[in-house]
Order: sequence, then C-alpha cells, then structure tokens
Amino acid sequence: MVTMVGKEDKIAELVENLLYLEHDAIAAYGSCIERLENKSFSAKISEFKQDHLQHVEVLTEMAGELGIEAPKEGDMKEMLTTGKVAMADLMGDASILKAMKTNEDDTVIAYERAARHEDAVPQSKAFFEKAHQDELRHRAWMESTAEDL
Repeated sequence: MVTMVGKEDKIAELVENLLYLEHDAIAAYGSCIERLENKSFSAKISEFKQDHLQHVEVLTEMAGELGIEAPKEGDMKEMLTTGKVAMADLMGDASILKAMKTNEDDTVIAYERAARHEDAVPQSKAFFEKAHQDELRHRAWMESTAEDL
C-alpha cells in the first residue's frame, strides 16, 4: 500500500496522520515479534519497535504544541499492516520480514515527505529527518535479512 501521509497541507494534519501511521506500525511490530521463530530476529524487531515508540512520544509533544489531540491508537490501516504479517506467518520468517519491509516503505516515504513540509519548523524538520533515517535503517535490515534466509 502506498501512503498518502506527508501530502497534508497543514502541519497539524501531518502530525496527526504520522501518529496514526506510527501506531499502526507499532501494532505490526507487536504481531511480528510474536510470530518470528528466530529469537534474534525478534530481539532486533523489538529494538526497532522502541524507535517507533520514541517517535510517538515526540509526535505527541508536537500535537500538544499544535493544539490538537494526539491519536492514542492506529486507524483502519492497522488491519492491513498486521494482516500482512499474519498472512506471511504461514510462510515463515523471511515472508514475515518481507511483509514488515512493505510496511516500512510507507513510513520511509511519510517521513521523507514530512521533512520537506513547508510548515515544519527547524526542530520538527530535524526530528522528521532523524525518523526518516530510523525507518531507512529498519527497512534495510528487514530486506537484507529476508534475502539471506
């Protein structure tokens, strides 16, 4: 699925949608951790999940500064992100990691766009760029690890 997050006109809508995306990602990470047979893979995914939890903390602060209520859970896309992982479970760890990689594609794109948002102040741009680097790292690990299996 290709995300539209990052194309919002207003920074408040961008932050809100990034929070939904992050909550969806966290749910998918939880599902992934439960399903992976290789415990070292589960440990690495747990580390990545911590990055997403930290992103939620920062985005929640941003939401407060913008005067909007921060979403506390994902939206309907959560069923897609967790569903892909559940279906991939039928085929093993490589398939689970490939499904997670497709979820990371969305977060990579979203943060890349967010870093270029015209209403983002330097502090938020710096966070968006850091989050983008986190997502690139997550995706690269998932892709290379799945290929090696």
